[in-house]
Amino acid sequence: MIRSSRRTFTTATAALMLGLGWLPATRAAEPIKIGLVAALSGQSALSGEAITRGLQTAIDEINAQGGLLGGRQLVLVRRDDESNPAKGVTAARELIYREKVAVFFGGIDTPVALAIAPLANQAKVPFMNPWAAGTAITRNGADPNYVFRVSAVDELVDKGMVAYAQKTFKTTKFGLLMINNPWGESNQKGLVAALKEKGMEPASSEKFEATDVDIVPQLTRLKAAGADTIVLVANVGPAAQVVKSMDRMGWKVPVVSHWGVAGGRFTELGGPNASNVHFVQTYSFYGKLSPVGDQVVKELKAKYPDIKQPGDITPAVGVANAYDGMRLTALAIAKAGSTDGDAIRKGYYAIDTYQGLIKTYSHPFSPTQHDALSENDYVWAQFIDNRIVPVGMKP
Repeated sequence: MIRSSRRTFTTATAALMLGLGWLPATRAAEPIKIGLVAALSGQSALSGEAITRGLQTAIDEINAQGGLLGGRQLVLVRRDDESNPAKGVTAARELIYREKVAVFFGGIDTPVALAIAPLANQAKVPFMNPWAAGTAITRNGADPNYVFRVSAVDELVDKGMVAYAQKTFKTTKFGLLMINNPWGESNQKGLVAALKEKGMEPASSEKFEATDVDIVPQLTRLKAAGADTIVLVANVGPAAQVVKSMDRMGWKVPVVSHWGVAGGRFTELGGPNASNVHFVQTYSFYGKLSPVGDQVVKELKAKYPDIKQPGDITPAVGVANAYDGMRLTALAIAKAGSTDGDAIRKGYYAIDTYQGLIKTYSHPFSPTQHDALSENDYVWAQFIDNRIVPVGMKP
């Protein structure tokens, strides 16, 4: 009889709480988990930290403004992929199935992002890429496609590198030097296509391994072919070996690079001539900033003691791409009205206009367009005093 009375009391209490709206409020207090799979250790760790800072800054702003979906706070859950595709997939699985993230970010390295993309599409959990530029990451053939990106795209960067080399260095003979992985293959195809559009072809093309410490043989062949500019695609460590190998040869020609060199300790590893490499970026904190830029810099300075001035925010693209990607993701979740993966995917398509850090976005995504940035959003930079500075600008 006592147990029956207790059950009746509990049922009545629950009904009263439901009637007063207390139970939905309890559910609303559950955090929304945002995942991150990135290189948090190794030579690209600086990139992972930059993405983390961009995400966390945006998340803190959103939470301070009341969160999402009726007051739910956002929480960032990170996993280290160590720039390894297999470890990236394992980390993504853990975020999706154990942590139950609503959306996850990641993919500093194209091979890692390409490995993760099928998992995101299979699990129907949106995957926002703030760095890796491989064309096939978002253009992966899936329908529906859950992979989105706020970053550069190889196909567009390749056209940009060719145009920049011609304009800046009067290049007539392009020597292509690619890291031997899917990212290198993506850019090899894109560069050949970009040159073909101009009625040209490479003077010569070479590949090298990420573990190579001597690139002199490949460079010697490029030199023999008459290359007057090297177009380089590699991340920090391998790219540094290229610069050092050129130094040993005494061969000084312009190097126009994809942005892999910006992801870590390139000048430290590559030596003094690393500053001669010109590379693509999507954003710089140098110069006059928009109100959003001024606000983000202020917040970063307050949050991270090592940031004293805009030049200390590096790599800037990691911070900026992640910040805008998170803000756009928050809009998608709000449009979805839930944390259901398919609803969020459709929420991205429903975004109208957002005044972001990199630019003002207008309908940035559609079922046929999952890349928010175009070739019009790129800037060119180089290292000066270990800082990434737009070409022609003093730090």
